[in-house]
Amino acid sequence: MDMNEIKEIFFQECEEQLAELESGLLKLNDGDRDPETVNAVFRAVHSIKGGAGAFGLDDLVSFAHVFETTLDCVRSNRLDPGPEVLKVMLKSADVLADLTNAARDGGGVDEARSRQLIKELEALANGEVLQASAAPEPVAKAAPVVAPVVNDEGFQPVAFSFDDFEADEPALMEMPTYEIVFRPKSDLYAKGNEATLLLRDLSRLGEMNIHCDMDALPTLDRLSPETAYFSWKISLKTDKGEDAIRTVFEFAEWDCDLEVSLVADGAAAPSEELPMQPVPFDLSILDDEPVGPVGVIEEEEQLAAQQQIRDAAVSAAGTASNVLQMAQSAARAPVEKSAGAAASAAAQSAAAQQAAASAATPTIRVDLDRVDRLINLVGELVINQAMLSQSVVENDANGTSSINMGLEELQQLTREIQDSVMAIRAQPVKPVFQRMSRIVREIADMTGKSVRLITEGENTEVDKTVIDKLAEPLTHMIRNAVDHGLETPEKRLAAGKSAEGTVRLTAKHRSGRIVIELADDGAGINREKVRQKAIDNDLIAADANLSDEEIDNLIFHAGFSTADKISDISGRGVGMDVVKRSIQALGGRINISSKPGHGSVFTMSLPLTLAVLDGMVVTVANQTLVVPLTAIVETLQPEAAAIHSFGSNQRLISIRNSFCPLVDVGRILNFRASQANPVEGVALLVESEGGGQRALMVDAIQGQRQVVIKSLEANYTHVPGIAAATILGDGRVALILDVDTIVAASRGQSLKPEMSLAAAG
Repeated sequence: MDMNEIKEIFFQECEEQLAELESGLLKLNDGDRDPETVNAVFRAVHSIKGGAGAFGLDDLVSFAHVFETTLDCVRSNRLDPGPEVLKVMLKSADVLADLTNAARDGGGVDEARSRQLIKELEALANGEVLQASAAPEPVAKAAPVVAPVVNDEGFQPVAFSFDDFEADEPALMEMPTYEIVFRPKSDLYAKGNEATLLLRDLSRLGEMNIHCDMDALPTLDRLSPETAYFSWKISLKTDKGEDAIRTVFEFAEWDCDLEVSLVADGAAAPSEELPMQPVPFDLSILDDEPVGPVGVIEEEEQLAAQQQIRDAAVSAAGTASNVLQMAQSAARAPVEKSAGAAASAAAQSAAAQQAAASAATPTIRVDLDRVDRLINLVGELVINQAMLSQSVVENDANGTSSINMGLEELQQLTREIQDSVMAIRAQPVKPVFQRMSRIVREIADMTGKSVRLITEGENTEVDKTVIDKLAEPLTHMIRNAVDHGLETPEKRLAAGKSAEGTVRLTAKHRSGRIVIELADDGAGINREKVRQKAIDNDLIAADANLSDEEIDNLIFHAGFSTADKISDISGRGVGMDVVKRSIQALGGRINISSKPGHGSVFTMSLPLTLAVLDGMVVTVANQTLVVPLTAIVETLQPEAAAIHSFGSNQRLISIRNSFCPLVDVGRILNFRASQANPVEGVALLVESEGGGQRALMVDAIQGQRQVVIKSLEANYTHVPGIAAATILGDGRVALILDVDTIVAASRGQSLKPEMSLAAAG
């Protein structure tokens, strides 16, 4: 694997870490104060910083380092994550994403914004540190304190202290003792590793006695900030074994000299010169997780180790782990142990174990092109299986041959293979929903509005092709909801609402489709203003009699905008027409429901996949069509007594004491010039989004089957009333009906005559 492939893996990991970061910050913004949530946010930034350091992405490392420092203040309870703090952090997450994208794709970022956020993050961190230092916590009586002194070189060491930890001495005496010699090389710090973090992780394995060797430290005039001068001799009592010890250093083993040896029972500590005067030394200053007991260390050695920490921070300018360590730290959920009640510690430990178990789920990264090719091949397999079955049925009148029975088993296996392959492409809509959070924040800042985004159904799965194409229409809809839908805080308060507006984004499955709703609690659509704007733009006549629904749908016209002036957000008439075209291109539909003074709801209904569908194969005027099974409620054979005329050319069918419009599909599609006799055909009772129920008249039903969707628009052109095409078992091409368009046409919205299918007959 070359460096470019490793770098690509790093950026893929960054996408996951950025998603984890924003998800955690939003949880904190909603009032979640679970320590594991804070830790997850911290780990995400730390992991990104680590990988960026390995590739020399200095801008990304510098910003992530400041961000990480502020998050560490939150982890250590020195900074309360209040609304103003989280507002800065959410903006910082956006900038971190921009820096990551710039590092991957090139281009620049808003440097002024980055510098401003760095100042705000530093102010948050420094302000809390100053406040804490003004009122220091009392030192435990049993913990000796090392007073700060200034040595000859001018350094002012900072005294650290370990949290008290009651070890089980009898148990520790029975544990094996390992002698460890750890000598970091300069490359270790250059690549973003931190010796103190490694020692911290090592201390979790058991009781650790540590001795810092500072003999190689030169005088100040010969000191190089990029050189490693210190090494450590460690005595560790643990029952985890040598493999666990080496695992701590596995991502730094190329950049250090490491010796691990098992000390015979009763042997002394690794260094005889080590005095037995207990001096506290707290590695947990870099991590608020209390660590295990460390044994003894000289005061001078403690000061030298503290200075090593400072040197390491200077030399690395925000040290970080390499790419592999990033993956490890993201997968490893550290267990938070509280010094308080045992019940709290047990609950936190259980949550961390659950997170670790979920993170340990094995996954594999596969290029999307390979998945697409597999899906296409499975689609061809389905078509060929249908053709083979058709041939056998035609040549086997009785249908009882062994070949026929074998084909039935083949059909079942083919269906299972196809379902499994389609499941590979299924992904939750969560990544797209998370991207909308940033858009809401940016538009809210630009408009001076207070907006809260609520998302539901983030784990609803849909085909990746659909997900990739959802971002653009959702972006336009979010911008429209915040800019046009929600009022200013002053107007909301005057209307008896809260100053903060709410935008709700919901995803759910319904009848084999995914339904996405975007609702706001704003003022709703001003229909008088929309109507007048449409008249001014010559979209409708001044005396046109339009229903509320028809007025609402005027906003989907290209070039239509109700904005009073052009701004960076809106006013150019580009947006909602793009939404409608994008949704229709996905085989979906969009509807509007608005209530003046209470808000609007935009409902998008999309297919779960763009590859296959279950359909009813029907015949209309000697043409073979496929009606999506998800749209069909029931089928029935009309009787003459149930048919009623309505108006000049409309007919109704009576179904269980209710009347439903009867739609002749052949007439709508111009397959025939006159309406067919309903009694001679079959009625398909269908239900469309926003259009109610209709009974579609067809000549006959051939059967139900799963078909492979082939794009008609990509291979021919767009045909109104037709959603796509497919290949049947006998090799013929069948058109897949667009039920919503047919229903709309039956309500007076006629299809374009130049695109009629009369010639197809």
